[in-house]
Amino acid sequence: MTEDNNKWLVIVNPMASIGKAGKDWPQIKQILVNEGIEFDFLITKHPRHAIELVRDNITEKGYKKIISVGGDGTNNEVINGIFTQKRFPTVDITMGIMPMGTGNDWRRTFGFDIDYQKNVKIIKAGNTFKHDIGKVTYYNHGDPQVRYFLNAAGTGLDEAVCQSTNAMKQQGKGGAARYMISVAKCLFDYDCIHVQLEVDDKLVFDDEILSLSVGNCRFNGGGMMMMPEAIPNDGLFDITAIRKVGLPKFAANINKIYDGTFVKKMKEVSTYRGRKIRITSIPAHSINLETEGETLTNSPFDFEMLQQSINMVVPEKHIFKNG
Repeated sequence: MTEDNNKWLVIVNPMASIGKAGKDWPQIKQILVNEGIEFDFLITKHPRHAIELVRDNITEKGYKKIISVGGDGTNNEVINGIFTQKRFPTVDITMGIMPMGTGNDWRRTFGFDIDYQKNVKIIKAGNTFKHDIGKVTYYNHGDPQVRYFLNAAGTGLDEAVCQSTNAMKQQGKGGAARYMISVAKCLFDYDCIHVQLEVDDKLVFDDEILSLSVGNCRFNGGGMMMMPEAIPNDGLFDITAIRKVGLPKFAANINKIYDGTFVKKMKEVSTYRGRKIRITSIPAHSINLETEGETLTNSPFDFEMLQQSINMVVPEKHIFKNG
């Protein structure tokens, strides 16, 4: 096994943002070079490839600093590569991002710009934040599987929109407008499902849902502020459950969902906080879960918080205290 590698390992998803990441990578690469950042880079070739690349290169080559070039889905794969390698404790690893993609939800919580030059300077400055990571166990045909996530997970309408958006991406379609088309279509077609929600071993919710989000951070679904009070290093999940609500009322409150005020202004909304979460569907196994663009099948879903378990590079000016 080699010694620790002091270079950054850059993981580039060329398909992110409908190919924009691949098109713009030469420009980003030159900015990294101009700023004097030492790095190696690898290009992903298929879904989940970033998981393999990160895990194998940390294990075999000793990288402890990783940059993700892509969207929330790419970030998720990088996180899963970091948390499934066994060479280093994750608290010894630093991750930076070059945000692009359809949703860009994680970067919104910390106020990242989408300017490449500014983000490379953030990486160069090296200001880090000890970030919580969510761990969820799901049951793929009865076989327990584990997935890690940086930002948020969701079921109900969240997962339906995720599937619809992913189908559009496979057809080479994307962007904010396409995402809103997915939301509208799924709202019209979606049938609410009964779920039970346990928080820290206590049953707190037993009803039909339109949407249920579990997050470390504040945004999900392409800029919707689903967990407006979330703090990414407090060791707690924020949970937002929206009961069955008609399309006209949902549409009338869409602006409140984007600014986070819906949690206090819609009687159909309940919020919770906790370290340990279980979501069970009735009938059993009748819902899926999305974690930053990845669909997981199927319930029950058991969440565990890994508090302050990785160092994320963030802007020096943000609203959270580092713990």
